[in-house]
Amino acid sequence: MSDNPTPAPAPIRRTPLNAAHRRLGGKMVAFGGWDMPVEYSGILPEHRAVRERAGLFDVSHMGEISIQGPQALDLVQHVTCNDASKLHLDQAQYSGLMTAHGTFVDDLLVHKFTDRQYWLVVNAANCDKDFDYICQQNRFDAQVVNLSDDFTQLALQGPAALNILQPLTPVALAPIKYYWFTTAKVMGVDCILSRTGYTGEDGFELYFDPAHSERIWYGLLEAGQPAGLLPCGLGARNTLRLEAGMALYGHEIDDTTTPLEAGLGWITKLAKPEFLGKHVIERQADQGLQRKLVGFEMIEPGIARDGYPVLHQGQTVGHVTSGGPAPSLGKNIGMAYVPVSLADPGRRLDIQIRTRSVPAQIIPLPFYKRPR
Repeated sequence: MSDNPTPAPAPIRRTPLNAAHRRLGGKMVAFGGWDMPVEYSGILPEHRAVRERAGLFDVSHMGEISIQGPQALDLVQHVTCNDASKLHLDQAQYSGLMTAHGTFVDDLLVHKFTDRQYWLVVNAANCDKDFDYICQQNRFDAQVVNLSDDFTQLALQGPAALNILQPLTPVALAPIKYYWFTTAKVMGVDCILSRTGYTGEDGFELYFDPAHSERIWYGLLEAGQPAGLLPCGLGARNTLRLEAGMALYGHEIDDTTTPLEAGLGWITKLAKPEFLGKHVIERQADQGLQRKLVGFEMIEPGIARDGYPVLHQGQTVGHVTSGGPAPSLGKNIGMAYVPVSLADPGRRLDIQIRTRSVPAQIIPLPFYKRPR
């Protein structure tokens, strides 16, 4: 018998709405250590509901980390690549949690509550890792607290989201700008309402005490029924974010990719005094990229799945990071890292789909932009 037995796998985690998902017939799958619904009525109808009407997602598996104290901003600035000093009260920004090598520990949202309190929303599978990493980097007068078990998070997304939510809260929602948030009651429950999302559509993310999870979930579904609101799973969330060209950790970004390679230079503020990996990214900006993330559409029938080789003149030059059908566009699309010399829009490459080389064409990202 070994003196070092293999550790038991971590138990699967469940959101406070797990029983509700099962009652609604959700097809449950393991995702990042969580038991989550991948679909209810089907990925295609759920995708279309969000694009045309509205969809409701349980995203309570996401993590929330509080940073507070006299030097809370200094710690946020040190570990992230965007410039949190530019945030106003009740404003959020998309950012990257960085390594010293200028690559991603994770991507995240930074919310500013006060000059001494910031709130990070991080990816589910990375939450414990991110929390430990931030604590290790904390040489400041700041306290880091993992609040992930203290909140249920719902995402109400789609063009009808505002009209569905407005009758349930006394706060005026229309004046809340994209990537701003407020605190308000929804159905009498204290919530943080953020005009953010991961679908490419307008919408709101709600954070509140898990004790009220089913009340808010079913209340929103009932309020949205006349507008055609559907409960949605992770499958539609993925097709929606892919159409919108949004990065997914473990696919487009990870600890081997830099923001510049990922097309995220817009969240990388090299003008701020210091952050982890800044000098590496500055050097890459000066010397130029060797590879970059591109979007492509299939020219002939075939679906480019994650991990499939990208070919140029029969040679592998990259791999698909995310790929699949784009229901809103009627095309098969994907993203991949390719050499900069092959990254110009209009260039034709091939995707190795099993034994076939299927032609594809590079097109600008994002694939989909919501109508204004």
